[in-house]
Amino acid sequence: MHFQHLFKPLFVSCVALSVASSLQAQKIDETYNQKIKEYTTDTRFLPSSVLNLADDPKVPSPLKHFGTIIGAPGVLHHTTEIYGYFQKLSQVSPFVKISPVGTSEEGRPIQLVTIGNEDAIKRVAHYQKQLALLADPRKISAQEVEKILGDSKPVYYINCGLHSPEMGSPEMVMELAYRLITGQSDEIKAIRNNIILIINPVSEPDGWDKQVDWYNRYTKNRTNFEDGFPRVPYWGKYTYHDNNRDGLQMSQALTKAMYKIYFDWHPTVMLDLHESVPLLYISTGTGPYNESIDPITIGEWQVMANHEMTSLASQGLPGVFTWAFYDGWNPGYAFWIANNHNSVGRFYETFGNAGATTYVRDLSTQKYSGDPVTSKEWYRPNPATEKVNWSYRNNINYMQAGVLAGLSYAANNKRVLLTNFYQKGLNALKKGKEESPKAFVIPQNQNDPAMAAYLVNQLRGQGIEVHKAESGKNQGDYVVMLEQPYRNLAVSLLTKQNYPKEAKFPPYDDIAWTLGYLNGVDVKAQDTLTFSASDLKLLTEDAKYTGKVDGEATNYVINYKAQNTVLPALYWLKNQGKSTKISVLETKTAVAGVKDTLGAGSIVLQGLAAEDAKKIASQFGIDLWPVTTLPTTKQHELTLPKVAIYHSWFNTQDEGWVRFTFEQRGIPYTSIHKDDLKAGNLKQKFDVIVVPKMRGSASDFIHEIDKKFGPLPYTKTSEYPSHGIPYATDDMTGGPGFEGLDKLKQFVEAGGVLVPLENSATMIAETGITRDLEKTEAAGLFHPGSIVQAKARQTDSPILYGYPEVFPIFRGIAPILQTKKHNRDMMVLQYGTKPLKDEEEYKGPIMGLPDKKVEKEAKKATPKKEESYVLSGMVKNEQTIVGHGGIFNVPVGAGRIVAFTFNPLHRYINHHDAPMVWNVLMHWNHLGMGTAEK
Repeated sequence: MHFQHLFKPLFVSCVALSVASSLQAQKIDETYNQKIKEYTTDTRFLPSSVLNLADDPKVPSPLKHFGTIIGAPGVLHHTTEIYGYFQKLSQVSPFVKISPVGTSEEGRPIQLVTIGNEDAIKRVAHYQKQLALLADPRKISAQEVEKILGDSKPVYYINCGLHSPEMGSPEMVMELAYRLITGQSDEIKAIRNNIILIINPVSEPDGWDKQVDWYNRYTKNRTNFEDGFPRVPYWGKYTYHDNNRDGLQMSQALTKAMYKIYFDWHPTVMLDLHESVPLLYISTGTGPYNESIDPITIGEWQVMANHEMTSLASQGLPGVFTWAFYDGWNPGYAFWIANNHNSVGRFYETFGNAGATTYVRDLSTQKYSGDPVTSKEWYRPNPATEKVNWSYRNNINYMQAGVLAGLSYAANNKRVLLTNFYQKGLNALKKGKEESPKAFVIPQNQNDPAMAAYLVNQLRGQGIEVHKAESGKNQGDYVVMLEQPYRNLAVSLLTKQNYPKEAKFPPYDDIAWTLGYLNGVDVKAQDTLTFSASDLKLLTEDAKYTGKVDGEATNYVINYKAQNTVLPALYWLKNQGKSTKISVLETKTAVAGVKDTLGAGSIVLQGLAAEDAKKIASQFGIDLWPVTTLPTTKQHELTLPKVAIYHSWFNTQDEGWVRFTFEQRGIPYTSIHKDDLKAGNLKQKFDVIVVPKMRGSASDFIHEIDKKFGPLPYTKTSEYPSHGIPYATDDMTGGPGFEGLDKLKQFVEAGGVLVPLENSATMIAETGITRDLEKTEAAGLFHPGSIVQAKARQTDSPILYGYPEVFPIFRGIAPILQTKKHNRDMMVLQYGTKPLKDEEEYKGPIMGLPDKKVEKEAKKATPKKEESYVLSGMVKNEQTIVGHGGIFNVPVGAGRIVAFTFNPLHRYINHHDAPMVWNVLMHWNHLGMGTAEK
């Protein structure tokens, strides 16, 4: 009997039957029905489950509230209108509640809608408590489990509007909510009675409003979807598409809101609604799957996806598929908040038109996992034709029909879902007790103790328990004991990733995220527990490292080890208007009164008040040493630069992350764009210009958006109030042009420092501002985002102050640059530890010179084992990149181009790499030092 119950949802959905049986008992809104049919372009795109909305006399439908149905051509609603509709529903129905869960960076509310029967709405706190108990099996006995399971409901979390041009879900859920609170069919009542639905209608409200304004301002009347018309330049204040890559960093307001939702509710299932591929992809992934995920979750992905595909097939919908899109490896997506915490995280990709306009769409060239999207496969039993006339309403239909099938599955299988949720927590506890490692230790002695505290807080933000040794021989260490419900996530975050080279399909995104490497923090795995329980205390608030100041003086030194907070502290000191002289040691030296030898790059603060020294230690987590005798070793005075961050109008993805990083660190900057380059006089305004990673070529850098689309204002107006934020222009098109490019070259030649990151370094090289860098090919190299070894070529370069000779960096797929052999002293950092082939010493005969005398070779020592290039992740044909340049320091006139061929400011996650950029800023006018100046 249990077997039949478990697999009941895999058979044909009874949606149509249950709806038909209730038609006579409830008045149907025939006008709404007629409009749905009118706006659907083909009956094959019209599932029966989205028809027959009730005509409720007390609860306004979207048609009665807005005057149009959801999915009407040309009609989109702003966040205030969407939230206003849900507010209205909550006022007239006992089945709906709306509450705030966050505020966006631009000040818009992020609201959560709760839908359930009256019992669920009245006893929200009770059901939240029940799921919290199931989330941590340590809190309940085996005897209590049955009682809790019998008095709990699965919570189904639908997340909408994360990617702003994917415009179906925020509108669709308004119609869905109305259907669920007014419908009287058996299926709808089962959903309402058996589960609690929570909806985040617009998870990125800033971007949604910008996109709605963009649609109304520019794209509503387009007739060809593939005409190349530009996209809205910004979504959120900082993030664009990468707002769905913030799950580990938890840095953006929308991510923080989703975490609040998760830990308030512990939803059993989370479904994130997206749009990109035709006609509906239901996530399972091709694999390889994340190494730490519980097998139960993998099974749930398959069961739910196949149930929904079967339900839609029973309603005749073509183009629905599973498997062939996405992999299932990276845990940093929004919906992985659920997967990482023993719930079920899933997503849809329906087919959107970035608005409410109908287009004929060509599917003939689209392939996923090697198969045309129009081919019939085991995972796509009913494909679409090569061209479809696709409307906004079609998209709404597919999305809503899939969601209804998913909700029905949850309603009919609530016991199975809740039991699985509880069991995954049990499995994690068992692994923590029986398997290795048993714990992770973050020792108190770190190069950057403030980053160690940051890492601890990141773990705690994930719900991972962290203890601190309050006594014993390891007092001060942080300890992650692994007998806890989120043990698997802790292991995933703190150990290396082993992505299989033999994977059949390329990964969907970055494949490594080992947080110890990324944060520059020493993390040790323990297979045997060495701590006494009496020595440990569970952290209940964030960790904070307060720097030490051992004594008072008027002169202090900071032993520089590439701490992230040193440059912000120096800017803070400058902003205090103090007369402190700041010098930098160029070589390592011992100083009386300082315990450790000071490394090159260490900071000398002359005339620093004791009170300011304490403030630096407290606010920035930096140790300062008072000295009575100043170091006499070679040093230079530090002059903090005026910094600009350049942004284009065609690709702002990574520029936002750079701005966010600067602001989080407290490093002042000015944002500039194409018009600032054309205006010239750049050296009079700035000392350093950072060019964040951008896609494209030199042509894209120079010309940006084609002028044929101009003039294209991005300005705030009364009609389009969300535009002009964070930056405005009267015309997005045209780029800096050759005029602006020449002014940028003049900036460098006059003594400015240009810092292009990753692909932007290639773009700059291709423009000819320098001719000493050339793009080079590495045959067969495949380098998805992984943590790899790098080696200093110029060990005394200020760019590498605070780093050892060999250290880890994060690198993704990016071009490779190189210099001629005679200019290799421009290479500051290389990938791997071996030299390039053309740099290996030639030991053969040389015609025209006497033969070398062959000396008897001494007995060779056992060679030291070569450390692997890949520390975490995977690189194919890694030998083709080893020896190539990671950072180049190229003189141009009186200035420099410091070109990074990787991204040291990637998504606010690789904090260990960022101090190389901070070093460039600190030493911007001393970059000719060291062997690179020869």
